[in-house]
Amino acid sequence: MTKEDKQLLLKDLCIRLPYHVRCKIWLKDGTTEEGPLDLEHNYADVLLDAFYYNDIKDIKPYLRLMSSMTEEEVKEIQKINWQFCKPKNDLDECSVESADDGYCSVSQMAGILDYLNAHHFDYRGLIEKGLALEAPEGMYN
Repeated sequence: MTKEDKQLLLKDLCIRLPYHVRCKIWLKDGTTEEGPLDLEHNYADVLLDAFYYNDIKDIKPYLRLMSSMTEEEVKEIQKINWQFCKPKNDLDECSVESADDGYCSVSQMAGILDYLNAHHFDYRGLIEKGLALEAPEGMYN
């Protein structure tokens, strides 16, 4: 894992802590563990072990593909900003766009990102980069 990938993954995991993101952790002794990484557990120890002390060989969050977003979820985000568009496939990005002079305020952007984090969507492309695992259907229900 490159230094840039480590930084990207660390940023992403930290922002997801309030949302109980589930992770798979590979330990140096060859065993694996799975469970939530959140503010109620020893998240600081896990992140320090994974990113600084190297006691953990690898850590990957379970995230949802953007294309798995339901129409109901799209409508929820559109309550934040009506211009939100769902990606058509796994290669497209979601967007906030309009043919008129519509805009997305910073607070609306923050609201959209909060929603995406709370529902465990992979808006940074971590699955494609091998830095996250695709969440099995129903994992976060």
